[in-house]
Amino acid sequence: MSVILWVDDEIENLTSQILFLENKGYQVHTKTNGYDAVEYIKNNIVDVVLMDESMPGISGLQTLQEMKQFNSNLPVVLITKNEAENLMNEAIGSQISDYLIKPVNPNQVWLSLKKLIDNKRLVAEKTTSAYREQFRNLFMALNSNPNYNEWMEVYKKLVYWELEMKKSDSPELQEVFQTQKTEANTEFFKFVSKNFSSWVGNEIADAPIMSHTLMQYKVLPHLEKGTPLFFVLIDNLRFDQWKIIQPTLAESFRIHEEETFYSILPTATQYARNAIFAGMLPIEIEKKFPTQWKNDEEEGGKNLHEEDFFKAQLKRLGKGEAKYSYTKITNHQDGQKLVDNMHNLLDNDINVIVYNFVDMLSHARTEMEVLKELASDEISYRSITQSWFEHSPLHQALKKIADKKVTLIIGTDHGSVRVKSPAKVIGDKQTTANLRYKHGRNLDYEPKEVLAFKNPKEAGLPTPTINSSFIFAKGDLFLCYPNNYNHFVNYYKNTFQHGGISLEEMIVPIIRMTNK
Repeated sequence: MSVILWVDDEIENLTSQILFLENKGYQVHTKTNGYDAVEYIKNNIVDVVLMDESMPGISGLQTLQEMKQFNSNLPVVLITKNEAENLMNEAIGSQISDYLIKPVNPNQVWLSLKKLIDNKRLVAEKTTSAYREQFRNLFMALNSNPNYNEWMEVYKKLVYWELEMKKSDSPELQEVFQTQKTEANTEFFKFVSKNFSSWVGNEIADAPIMSHTLMQYKVLPHLEKGTPLFFVLIDNLRFDQWKIIQPTLAESFRIHEEETFYSILPTATQYARNAIFAGMLPIEIEKKFPTQWKNDEEEGGKNLHEEDFFKAQLKRLGKGEAKYSYTKITNHQDGQKLVDNMHNLLDNDINVIVYNFVDMLSHARTEMEVLKELASDEISYRSITQSWFEHSPLHQALKKIADKKVTLIIGTDHGSVRVKSPAKVIGDKQTTANLRYKHGRNLDYEPKEVLAFKNPKEAGLPTPTINSSFIFAKGDLFLCYPNNYNHFVNYYKNTFQHGGISLEEMIVPIIRMTNK
């Protein structure tokens, strides 16, 4: 039974309302002044306080402040005759849970209590029933041979329900959802396997916007004289992680377009991000920039020449006169320098900011036991991303331009997937070590577990060595060598990896915003 404390200096006039609430199953205690109310909550369990604003002694707002010092999470409903805006503002600023204007009828009070006490249960019940209704629609969408646009919509819906599921208290329903998500990834793997080579091989006119066409179609068209364009690439940001940081950004910016695009394969930084800045597939980058491009097995940094690639792309697309900056952030100190320098960037036509954190988080989570505990699943992984962003130099830097006339585009290079199932692969000494894709000679694998390109050119990729082929893992598989197999499996199971084929890795966000 929920316990209500009703505080009003004319409590005797509320007898009928109190009886109404008691008949609805609430236990109601009463006090006639703020002092007694504060003392009562110190010594008793109370679910909600209903409180008159105007009382002798200390006012309702003063009583509220006293109560919040003792119990900051206690829901308080302020009831007042005063409709003055300044009082409402002060009450809301003092974190009241609801605000009712006298005279109130019993149903108003009851509705407010239901909203505060039963809200979680009612939302859970509604979420459960709504997903059950949508389950069939999602099932039908998966089985109707969706095209690349429809797959993006399917994935957005899956992310929506994944975020909604935290409101449901049904483990069975969450299990059903995870099964549906796994089925979606199975079908998506078949879809990509069938279409990827035609998308990158210029065999068809109709292909999705991918890494190598992102700048041309989704970023540079918004380059406008007199309005600085900021393109912020947050490395390894999944669509669900974007949805978690979206409310924070929406406080400062107006969101105009929330879209997705397809990362190329491998869904790995050195391939996908170089493709974005060069505006070319890796095979074309290697031909155009033979000294700058590095294959997996070659020594040296794989993403050291993004600015050169970007500058060449600007020139190729007729934007060579644009004044630009390129900033890469790999640690907190660099982030603070960005905050300090943000006002100077407003003099440029376009500013590229590459921010490495989420990728470092996923790799650190693999290596550090404490992070494995903190980010044990998708929910906690999103939570850490949200906490990082809210307190990050990147957020501080963006707030510095929130009141300026700017265009802000946030994107990423690829996502990641939590790997759960090992798949054995045999290769020679030159086979790459990545868990979600491999290339090398004489690879031995289970064909149904990977998408294989015997000829890397078909995937728009260089051929690192003669007879070298690429394989990409499907769904939540991770590729393991037979030697020291059990240790390898236990170490990497349930870590976040990228490079392969999954909705989470390949369908990633691109968002356009302006100042409010």
